[in-house]
Amino acid sequence: MPESQDLKITLEPVSGTGQLRHFLAVPARVYENDPNWIQPLNFEQKHRFAPGRPFFAHARWQAWVAWRGGEPVGRISAQVDELHLQRYQDDTGYFGMIEAIDDAEVFAALFEAAEDWLREQGMRRVRGPYNLSVNEEVGLLVEGFEYPPYIMMGHACPYYATQVSALGYHQAQDLLAYLIPTDFEAPPIMTRLAARASDKVKVRCLRRKQLAEEAEVMREIFNDAWQNNWGFVPFTPEEYLDLVKTLSLLLPDEYVQIAEYEGEPAAFMVALPNINEALSDLGGKLLPFGWAKLLWRLKVRHPKSMRVPLLGVKQQFQHSRLGPTMVFMLTDAQRPHAVARGVETAELGWILEDNAGMRNIVETIGGKAYKRYRLYEKDLT
Repeated sequence: MPESQDLKITLEPVSGTGQLRHFLAVPARVYENDPNWIQPLNFEQKHRFAPGRPFFAHARWQAWVAWRGGEPVGRISAQVDELHLQRYQDDTGYFGMIEAIDDAEVFAALFEAAEDWLREQGMRRVRGPYNLSVNEEVGLLVEGFEYPPYIMMGHACPYYATQVSALGYHQAQDLLAYLIPTDFEAPPIMTRLAARASDKVKVRCLRRKQLAEEAEVMREIFNDAWQNNWGFVPFTPEEYLDLVKTLSLLLPDEYVQIAEYEGEPAAFMVALPNINEALSDLGGKLLPFGWAKLLWRLKVRHPKSMRVPLLGVKQQFQHSRLGPTMVFMLTDAQRPHAVARGVETAELGWILEDNAGMRNIVETIGGKAYKRYRLYEKDLT
């Protein structure tokens, strides 16, 4: 039967609040029958695209919503990060925020729009998904669909990978998420190493009254620690301070641990209560009663799970026993506070599949890889 005019796919560029509202509403339609999807808070999603965000000081973007028969059926974004281009000189742009119904025409139309825009920006390669940068949500979920996403981690439908691959995209890198019980038994060798290092390594929690200074300490460690990792782009001071200010609203001081070697910052770890546990029935809304429910669930009941999104050890320690020792000391310092709040499980991720050193540390203390995310690439020339 011939397709009616009303059922043809049309694309709407996102250029104002009305289009952004439609853009942000697409996931709820796509995942309406997925029991594992958790709708993020609406205000947080809007904030990601606020013009004043520090990320946009060095990046530009465009997004589109796909429509069919008067209904939004998909979305995508495209980004160009000048810090990435300065570092790698590879004319690579990003795609991200991909969500769509299981329809090859919809995927093709969305990716064609993103790719054409990136070509207009002078890009010769596209990589993603990045939502919106390498320092935010990255990768397409390809294994672990049966588990709900933790805070600041993406979800996907099983058909996404098939649709993306059919458009000529190939694997660039795989990322893993690990689960670890908070009551893991510390390996004796790690306990001994920590005891030996304790005269020079001191671990402390966040000094909230000096938040800006603490943010800069962690940013310097992170940028040093991750600089040789695949796809690394450094945090700017403004970006990291904005991130820390936002996250500090969600966590106790003890969920941030900083290790100092002979008095100098050397490593750090940030853990977050898995706020997604508290969001499952709010539909992204805090009004009229969502605020009260969320605060009670975070402050009184407290989530039973947590996530470690940020961890770094300075390069000078990474190839010595002090590297894994400090990771263990950070974990061991934070763990009692989580257990006291009833936390049973922690997610660590993402971790590059080929990061054998970090994977070995995590697996030594009982971590199990349970999700796989994939970054894709495609030549645009």
